[in-house]
Amino acid sequence: MNPLAIVGRIFLDFLASVGRLTQFAGQGLRHCFAPPFYGRLIFKQMMTIGYFSLPVVGLTALFTGMVLALQIYIGSSRFNAESAVATIVVIGITRELGPVLGGLMVAGRVASAMAAEIGTMRVTEQIDALTTLSTNPFKYLVAPRLWAGVITLPILVLVADIIGVMGGYLVGTHKLGFNQGSYIKNTFDFLETLDVVSGLVKAGVFGFIIALMGCYHGFNSKGGAQGVGRATTNAVVSASILILVANYFVTELFFATK
Repeated sequence: MNPLAIVGRIFLDFLASVGRLTQFAGQGLRHCFAPPFYGRLIFKQMMTIGYFSLPVVGLTALFTGMVLALQIYIGSSRFNAESAVATIVVIGITRELGPVLGGLMVAGRVASAMAAEIGTMRVTEQIDALTTLSTNPFKYLVAPRLWAGVITLPILVLVADIIGVMGGYLVGTHKLGFNQGSYIKNTFDFLETLDVVSGLVKAGVFGFIIALMGCYHGFNSKGGAQGVGRATTNAVVSASILILVANYFVTELFFATK
């Protein structure tokens, strides 16, 4: 019942979890760059992560851009700065809201599916069967998902950026009364390459995190159906938290000196 002992045990368990995750990530990365490469599996995972996630990510980006334009207009009208709506919308979408909201939506959809699929394979001993058949589970299950996450999420976020900016444009021109030409001109005049690149780099990092957490929790699930359920929940929660943490550090990397 010693409080210090409880805190110390929790801290040591946390360090052990970080160590296991780091070791798992290292093994996954090593197998990503070592042959053989399962191109068909990578393409299948790219379709699962990217194409089938496009509707939910697109809708999220569209309404985020629309409500962002409304809120910025309401706030900036207090200072007679309504002309800044287009600029803030495009910067907010490309730098932050596009990658972060896209990553969170994909985490909710994809990380849970990965954890459930691999977790089911673990509890039904299919992963052990792969090892028996001389197929490395990291090469067959983890590496294709890591590749697909890193490749697909930047493409998905780029599409989300376009849709989100279009949502702000629709609200700005059809509801708030902005001139269409002036809105587009302000959008492109103040948009810098770094804004888009930083968002796409974030998306690549988020894609790696989503795939890693889905594979890690599924790979280490145990205890039958309840264990698979816990792995699914833990995958979504941990991926979402790590996305928000990584978002800060990548933002610090790109914009700390500005």
